[in-house]
Amino acid sequence: MIRPALTFSGAILGAAFASSAEAACRLALILAMDVSSSVSDEEYRLQQTGLAAALMSEDVLNAILDTREGYVSLAIYEWSGRNQQSLILDWHELIDRSAVAAAAGTILQSKRSFSRFPTSMGFSLGYGVGLYKNGPRCDHRVMDVSGDGINNDGFAPQIAYRHFPFDDVTVNGLVIVGSDPEVEEFYEREVLKGRFAFLEVAQGFDDFERAMSRKLFREISNLMVGQAPRQMREPKS
Repeated sequence: MIRPALTFSGAILGAAFASSAEAACRLALILAMDVSSSVSDEEYRLQQTGLAAALMSEDVLNAILDTREGYVSLAIYEWSGRNQQSLILDWHELIDRSAVAAAAGTILQSKRSFSRFPTSMGFSLGYGVGLYKNGPRCDHRVMDVSGDGINNDGFAPQIAYRHFPFDDVTVNGLVIVGSDPEVEEFYEREVLKGRFAFLEVAQGFDDFERAMSRKLFREISNLMVGQAPRQMREPKS
């Protein structure tokens, strides 16, 4: 008589723990990497090695592995033209050091997907937000777009925000300052979205690792400081 009751109680507890595990993701983070024609092969390599090194840096690793509020799930894709997006890392749970190292290894082993296409930011954002459809359920959803130029093909980011499911998605930016003097203002005006969205600036591709490390630390640690002008970063109607 006791054993069935215990079995039933155990099933309830098991279901509760399973539900808790499903809800244990604190951040679903998407990184979108620019591979448009303005990025040389050498600059691409600096992005690739810089991102891998940033993930494995001490501060970022400590932030990732602080799982008191849940784990981080990561996806990465490359983008350039209207139909030139390529998934580099599908949703990957960063639950321990080996999982982070595996993600960094995947980045380093990947081959550049495209190199001869323009900068289609609106199409890239539409592709990126679609990854959440099959992604984990997390407390926060953040998309992180890096690039060295402004949109020059297809529709603008603000149109993407109006026509794709960006509710509850924060979009941050990392601009790589170089040949395009308008890129920083463009990201501030057109790309950032969400109440606490922020922009990180790399002074050239040689500075990409430092800027990416800083940005990842802020995103993963949920540091909401010094943001939110431009009407709380929401898209214009």
